[in-house]
Amino acid sequence: MRLACSRTACLASIPWMPSRASIVFRAHISPSHAAGLFQTQSLQLGASCSFSEHRTYAAVDATSGKITEPGRGPASAGPPPVVESIDYNPPRGTRDFPPDEMRLRSWLFQQFREVSRLFAFEEVDFPVLESEALFVRKAGEEITQQLYNFEDKGGRRVSLRPELTPSLARLVLQKGKALPLPVKWFAIGQCWRYERMTRGRRREHYQWNMDILGIPGVEAEVELLSAIVTFFKKVGISSNDVGIKISSRKVLQSLLERFEVPPGSFAAVCVVVDKVEKITRKEVEEELLKLGVLKDAADGILNALSVRSLTELEGLLGTESEAVRDLKQLFSLANGYGFADWLVFDASVVRGLAYYTGTVFEGFDKEGKLRAICGGGRYDRLLSTFGGEDTPACGFGFGDAVIVELLKDRGLLPSLQQEIDFIVFPLEEVLRPQAGLVTTKLREAGCVVELILESKKMKWAFKHAERLQAKQLVLLGSSEWERGCVRVKNLSSREEEDISIDELITKANTSKE
Repeated sequence: MRLACSRTACLASIPWMPSRASIVFRAHISPSHAAGLFQTQSLQLGASCSFSEHRTYAAVDATSGKITEPGRGPASAGPPPVVESIDYNPPRGTRDFPPDEMRLRSWLFQQFREVSRLFAFEEVDFPVLESEALFVRKAGEEITQQLYNFEDKGGRRVSLRPELTPSLARLVLQKGKALPLPVKWFAIGQCWRYERMTRGRRREHYQWNMDILGIPGVEAEVELLSAIVTFFKKVGISSNDVGIKISSRKVLQSLLERFEVPPGSFAAVCVVVDKVEKITRKEVEEELLKLGVLKDAADGILNALSVRSLTELEGLLGTESEAVRDLKQLFSLANGYGFADWLVFDASVVRGLAYYTGTVFEGFDKEGKLRAICGGGRYDRLLSTFGGEDTPACGFGFGDAVIVELLKDRGLLPSLQQEIDFIVFPLEEVLRPQAGLVTTKLREAGCVVELILESKKMKWAFKHAERLQAKQLVLLGSSEWERGCVRVKNLSSREEEDISIDELITKANTSKE
């Protein structure tokens, strides 16, 4: 036989206890409290009882006298096992989402989804865990050094995804020729990068991606840029707050050809040039020299990337430059869409990912307090790097962290409360089944209903309703119920009335139409 003991144990009698058993209690109670329990119950066991202060659970085998601890088997009466306390904070660089934060996240995601819907994009998703090979490239990108990667129990090299675009490319290749082009997909997914944290930069974040595959012209980029601007407007951001820098990888490609830099160095040079605003010019030059770029060429490239107008760019590269033609067409289309005032040409924008091949862009805070808000571009050769065919493609990534900081700075974060239509409160416990019926009918009508699950006083119910900012309080009393009614109190106007259940449900249905 076994006896378990806890602080709330009620030891009334133990008729099976042998008269010569020795009992050792190790419980969540003090020795004096344990002894008191036995004295109070007048246990006449003729047993030798001792009590230990150990704060743990234990059980006693009354026959053998051995202590048995749950999950541990027989144990000696020595010191209790040491229980290590855990850090209640999430791992560094990650976040919890309690209800208030979750409401904000849900609101933001809803804005992402609504804009995507307006542009006729379809939602997709991918595993958070992917093959490591999907993200490991050889262009010196920072992202390859920031992977949360490891070998799984099957010996496979895997990684938490640091971005979404390679996963999209994998899915497109998986579908193969059965997938009709063009493809217009969007995704909202969690990404992981082990990087240095700053404001708006964490080691995990959620990212909104929109991608178009199968359209070779800048018409696709303009559609994506229009979606970004539509989002900004939707959340109250104007072109006075944010701009979008535009350039093309073809600009840098033309410069490298002019300075006779080998084509094989192009991707690595792009990764270095992307650091122009993050490190000093001298450090950029040193990294270019390590790639085999001559000093005169490095100076010439960096000087050319300081160009800030299409007119200057045309003078530098000539009117026949493909980069100039693409950019002029893009700005012309943006003017037609009505968002050209959001765009700024900046030749230094190349983006840090090696797979971009044409237009590149990134959103920025005009006050200069935050890192890039979003970014993207054209990646026509990404699929071929995974064994597929070159396919025209472009897209962008838009993180959740920086935009929240921007909205906070501008005082544009919405005040989001839990929305409750009705609180149902039975005044008597005997009416609880009827309260359940009313609650069910209201929920079937599409209403958000909180049913008071405990026996509480009226004063508490009113305070609870005010705290939750519920719209109406439904009271079930025996006299009203006998008449087939409930009392409904409007918590904003303070008006109240007795109405039938059918009338209540009819009004609830009408309010939801």
